[in-house]
Amino acid sequence: MGELIDPEAAYVYAIPMRNRFRGITVREGMVFEGALGWGEFCAFPEYGDREAAGWLATAVEQVTVGWPEPVRDRIAVNCTVPAVDSERAYALVAKSGCRTAKVKVADHPGSLGEDLERVAAVRDALGPEGAIRVDANALWDVDTAVDHLTRIDRAAGGLEYAEQPCRTIEELAEVRRRVDVRIAADESIRRAEDPLRVAVAGAADIAVLKCTPLGGVRRAMRVAAAAGLRCVVSSALETSVGLAAQLALAGALPDLEFACGLGTVTLFDGDTVTDSLRPVDGYLPVPRTPPTPDPELLQRFRHPDPERARWWRERLARVQRLLPVD
Repeated sequence: MGELIDPEAAYVYAIPMRNRFRGITVREGMVFEGALGWGEFCAFPEYGDREAAGWLATAVEQVTVGWPEPVRDRIAVNCTVPAVDSERAYALVAKSGCRTAKVKVADHPGSLGEDLERVAAVRDALGPEGAIRVDANALWDVDTAVDHLTRIDRAAGGLEYAEQPCRTIEELAEVRRRVDVRIAADESIRRAEDPLRVAVAGAADIAVLKCTPLGGVRRAMRVAAAAGLRCVVSSALETSVGLAAQLALAGALPDLEFACGLGTVTLFDGDTVTDSLRPVDGYLPVPRTPPTPDPELLQRFRHPDPERARWWRERLARVQRLLPVD
């Protein structure tokens, strides 16, 4: 495609995280304005240009054609519990207003004891009726996953599901056969050349959809329909500008049984917009149009390193050339 987005007109941001999450303490990305409002490009820096193209395609959809009509006007969300101590985990859940918690586990090789304490504290905070899901970010081998999930499930008083305990589809399928816990696939869908292999292989009970890396709301809806699995929509750690697309996906899916992982702006120590998409009483509204960044916030969180900002602009220019021509 031609240069739809001027890299020099985009804002490169760097927003601190409240706690280390997914191995990072500062979230970087870009926001830019198009015909229908603002979009966000924030593919993780370690991703290559071809993988990053899906992230940019989602932003282009947002600013050029918009989103499908929603079938619901609000989304139940889970609170997200990073790899923090049990006291902090309890406090995060207790003040969230959410009835579902997603708990990070497997933060380091010897983390099981900490994981058990964290999950038990979350159960105390939620009470017996709340739902707990865990996310290992594909860091376990099969035997470790089977052992740890069995023990974590017991500490949790029952898990709703475990997200991406292992890396490969084959490993997920084996874990699923050996544990009495539902398995959700995340990385195996969003980073796969063929996202539907997960369902075909019998590797998961639940598909975690992130429209940002999948290339947009419409493409994510096609993946959901073809996979035939129950779905959860989850954030890719965007600011409110990019998170709006995830909410648009959750709003447009025909069936949505589970709370979604979209309360992640609370993980940031700042945002690009004034009226952040933060849950109220465990829910987020489905937006009809993208939120508009606040100029003062764009200046406050402008990336302080000119060389790094240049890297992002050059990346945007390269990735844009990989998008298909209409």
